[in-house]
Amino acid sequence: MNLNQIHNVYFIGIGGIGMSALARYFQNIGKNVSGYDKTPTMLTDELVAGGMTIHFEDNISLIPSYYYSENTLVIVTPAVPVSHSEWNYFIERDYVIKKRAEVLGLITKDTFCFAVAGTHGKTTTSSILGHILYESGADVTAFLGGIVENYHSNLIGSGKTITVVEADEFDRSFLHLHPNIACVTSMDADHLDIYGDKNAIEASFREFADKVSDKTKMFIPKGLDLEGLTIAVNEEATFKAFNVRIENSAYVFDVQTPSETIQNIAFGLPGRHNLMNALMALAMAKTYGISTESIAKALASFKGVQRRFSYQIKSEKHIYIDDYAHHPTEINAVHQAVRELYSNQKVLAIFQPHLFSRTKDFADDFAKSLSRFDEVLLLDIYPARELPMEGVTSTWLMSKMTNEHKKLVSKTDLIPSILASDATVIVTIGAGDIGELVPSIKNALL
Repeated sequence: MNLNQIHNVYFIGIGGIGMSALARYFQNIGKNVSGYDKTPTMLTDELVAGGMTIHFEDNISLIPSYYYSENTLVIVTPAVPVSHSEWNYFIERDYVIKKRAEVLGLITKDTFCFAVAGTHGKTTTSSILGHILYESGADVTAFLGGIVENYHSNLIGSGKTITVVEADEFDRSFLHLHPNIACVTSMDADHLDIYGDKNAIEASFREFADKVSDKTKMFIPKGLDLEGLTIAVNEEATFKAFNVRIENSAYVFDVQTPSETIQNIAFGLPGRHNLMNALMALAMAKTYGISTESIAKALASFKGVQRRFSYQIKSEKHIYIDDYAHHPTEINAVHQAVRELYSNQKVLAIFQPHLFSRTKDFADDFAKSLSRFDEVLLLDIYPARELPMEGVTSTWLMSKMTNEHKKLVSKTDLIPSILASDATVIVTIGAGDIGELVPSIKNALL
């Protein structure tokens, strides 16, 4: 399929974070872009403000008439049900219909592709890498799974020769990509509704890693059971961060590479997991040939990604942080960062579980991770693409938690419950629609 011959691109599920990055890309290169999504969000508001036509009712008559042509590409998200009438309309008329991952595969096939895989850390690592490449003057487009604060977008650049993409393991999507340089940030069990068990997901990651035949272009954290160059903090590896300290609420550290020692790199994102993300991006950029000076300058200026340890309030009265964490390992990383920065303060965590299947598969680990906070407010499970599972509820999850300071709350009771707490550090956590509640929580706390 030749994307140059496509004039119109129609998205079913345009409001998704990955889908909207593609929508922005196609608009940037001069295509007509429209789409459907189930509900309006801050992200769809931005797309509409940028000139896209979006509707929120599954209604064939709302599709703009100029999309009824042979030069139209339809892109669909896996979250859309098979009964969706617009999707079926295009299927019945033999339109070219692709999943987001397939389209990314077509785009990356003709570019030099950096692919960032891993069950955690994909968005932050790929955002840092995209920022480094863009700031260094590379002809790059980075497709990201989060809104990067430096650009207020999930798309960096509009280059034609280099791409940075998140290599998503969900539905084995990353196997569509054509990476030249790649990394795997982590390989924990997740998406067991798709894979069945941890062995199957690890086999899929190995298949992805095998797409990079030159293992000097493949990067992994030390200890991960894959072949590639290793990265680590305070232990021997191909790329090693050491002499790590905190100055003015930011990390400052040195890096030993195969060719040099880089001193006094500044990086502002908290948490040891983000230090690993920065080191991974540094290693990939350095291997590609970006100068040490450009890398250091970009790391110092990187402002972070929305909903990745995003500060909403920093005042004498309150610290309020919002994070996308939706797996026990990610919640542990948020907890580590909060404790490192605010060791003597009471921390309230508000968590919205994401997916019934994930809650069921990792219930004991979720309970253990959440119990480490001083106080926990638990929202109902966000179903996303799933139907309820008998017995799998937030009440059930809460019963497994050892922390006595826990409470199940509705969205309407959430803000009064937060204001009733004497915690000085508040963290909202989850991948569902909890992000839509952040502005109202922030306003209540100010």
